[in-house]
Amino acid sequence: MSGAARILITGGTGFFGKSLLAARKREAVSEGELVILSRDPEGFLCRFPAFAGLPGVSFAAGDVRDFPFPDGEFSAVLHAATPASARLEAENPAEMRSIIVDGTKRVLDFCRSRKVPRLLLTSSGAVYGPQEPECERMAETYPCRPVTAYGQGKLEAERLCLDSGVETVIARCFAFVGPYLPLGIHFAAGNFLRDALENRPIAIRGDGRPLRSYLYADDLVRWLRRLLEAGEPGRIYNVGSENAVSIAELAERCAALRTPPSAVTVLGHPDGLPAPRYLPDTARARRELGLAETVNLDEALRLTFEFHRNNGYCMKNQQGEKS
Repeated sequence: MSGAARILITGGTGFFGKSLLAARKREAVSEGELVILSRDPEGFLCRFPAFAGLPGVSFAAGDVRDFPFPDGEFSAVLHAATPASARLEAENPAEMRSIIVDGTKRVLDFCRSRKVPRLLLTSSGAVYGPQEPECERMAETYPCRPVTAYGQGKLEAERLCLDSGVETVIARCFAFVGPYLPLGIHFAAGNFLRDALENRPIAIRGDGRPLRSYLYADDLVRWLRRLLEAGEPGRIYNVGSENAVSIAELAERCAALRTPPSAVTVLGHPDGLPAPRYLPDTARARRELGLAETVNLDEALRLTFEFHRNNGYCMKNQQGEKS
C-alpha cells in the first residue's frame, strides 16, 4: 500500500478499516489513494471526525452486495466487509451468508470489470470449525469444517475467489485487540475492557479455561499490507497471534489496568473436558513474508484501554459499525 497505488477497501469503516485509516493518519501518508466503501460514509465521518479530510482518502457509498463501481483504475482491492455479529448469526444467518457471499461475488465482478490485478480477501479462522483438543495450533492445512453461517460463508467466499481467475491472496484472520475494537458486542477482550473502563466487576459466564490469542491492531495493519503487496497468489495465510491466553487470565489482565484492579468473577464450572482453543499457526506468514508479532498482549491491552480513557470513552460508539 505504497507509491501510486489506488486501492478499494470494502468494510473500510469497520475495525480493520479504521485501523488502516488510523495508521495512515499517524504515518502522515499522502501518496497513493484509498477508496473506502461504506453504507453510510457521512454517518461514519460524523462519529469519527478524525478520519475526515485525510490526504488521498475518499469514500464511496454503497452496500457491498450491489455497490456502484467507482470510476478509474485500481491497483488492488482489500475486501474486508464482514458482518462479525453474533446477533445476526443467531437471528438471520441467511443475511449473514448473503453479505459475505454475495458481497464477494460483487467484489469479484468489480475486479474483472476494472481489470484489478490483485485482491486480498480477509477470511476467518472460523472456516476451520472447532479446534480438536490434540491440535495445539491450526495451520492453513487444517481441515475446514465450519459450523456457523459466518464460517461457512467465509469458506464459500474463499472458494469463489480462488476459482475466479482474479489474483487473490487470502488472510484467515483470528482475534485482535486495538483502539477501534467494539467494546459492546460479543468480543471477550472488548467486554472486559469495557467493564474495566466503567470500573465494574468483570464477570466470566463460562469457566474461564478457553484459550485465545490476540494480535494488536498495528501488527494487523502491517500483516495486511504485507499480504497485499507480497503474498503469493492463490495462497492462504493465517493472521493472528500464537501466544495463548485463557479467558480468565485475559480478564485478570484487563482488570489490572485499573488502580485498584476491577474484581473478576468466574461464574461457570469446569466440565471435565479439555479446554476449547482457537489458536492459529502463523509459521507460513512468518517464514514466507517475514511477519512477526511486535506488540505483546499486555501492551496491546494497555494501549487500547488508554485510547478509550483518553478519548472520552462512551458506549454509543461501541456497538459496532455499519461497513
